[in-house]
Amino acid sequence: MTTLAPSARRLVLADRVFPRTLLMNIVLVVAGAGLTTVLAQLAIPMWPVPITGQTFAVLFVGATLGTLRGALSMLLYALLGIVGLPVFTQGSHGLSVLAGPTGGYIIGFILAAAAVGWLASREWDRKWLRTIVAFLVGTVIIYAIGLPWLYVVLSKLGVPDTLNYTLQHGLYVFIIGDVIKAVLAGVILPVTWYFLNKRKSTTQS
Repeated sequence: MTTLAPSARRLVLADRVFPRTLLMNIVLVVAGAGLTTVLAQLAIPMWPVPITGQTFAVLFVGATLGTLRGALSMLLYALLGIVGLPVFTQGSHGLSVLAGPTGGYIIGFILAAAAVGWLASREWDRKWLRTIVAFLVGTVIIYAIGLPWLYVVLSKLGVPDTLNYTLQHGLYVFIIGDVIKAVLAGVILPVTWYFLNKRKSTTQS
């Protein structure tokens, strides 16, 4: 099978580790959806939005796979849940989850992974500060879709003081965790790139 050679400017972490073939791209997309499924189960049950490791998986997949594969991985994750596989938090599934309070966040995963992947392809995952900023950008995208969606659902449920409730239970409680996830990525990704580049230079010398 022919290996596709991405330009250096578009190189992301997966391209340094695996050959860029159609088969490998499919494997990576499925693996990204799988990682998101696993971390979605690491949850602290809360209503309407639980605390999970899910968003870290989403942004990490985007950063390592790049724009298209990252977005496809999250699209696959969403579709698997919609058709009935227990991939959402606490093994939930079905279209009702997408129509519920967390549906907007799931839609946001697709765009966030694409955005972080786009930044990673422009080497925003090679330095700690840029990596943190890239993850925060992805996080903002998730909230930009998730919060209005949550507000609408809560309004239909008749939750009083809906705006304040949405912000309290859909944003504020997650801020510290989101910063920790971004900092963690700011360590993992640049360090990984450092050792890969060091190994390459050692091999070539």
